Amino acid sequence: MFDHVSIGVSDIQRAGRFYDAVLKPLDITRLSDGDTSLGYGEKSPALWVQVANKPVKPDMGSGLHFCFTAKSRAAVDAFHAAALKSGGKDNGKPGVRADYGPKYYAAFVVDPDGYRIEAYCGK
Repeated sequence: MFDHVSIGVSDIQRAGRFYDAVLKPLDITRLSDGDTSLGYGEKSPALWVQVANKPVKPDMGSGLHFCFTAKSRAAVDAFHAAALKSGGKDNGKPGVRADYGPKYYAAFVVDPDGYRIEAYCGK
């Protein structure tokens, strides 16, 4: 349904280090590299990270989050570990979320700018 999503960040270099690390276990890489924007995807950029004068303020009650598909549970675990090592905060350790389904294995983190992100595997 979506072609891409863009998020605004306060520090593009910090965001680049974070997203390089957390997306690598999901086989998502930096495909576009600029001074003010970075594009991530598998074949073409689907996540754009851009410098913004007024990034959206974090709001844990908003419900806003971005979920990335993982090819395995090990990839979800690696995503979570990389996030914590790269300046992210835990928002839900890796595990089965039975309320979403018996095979819904996910981890939740908050990036350095306050965006909530998730990695999910349905196997």
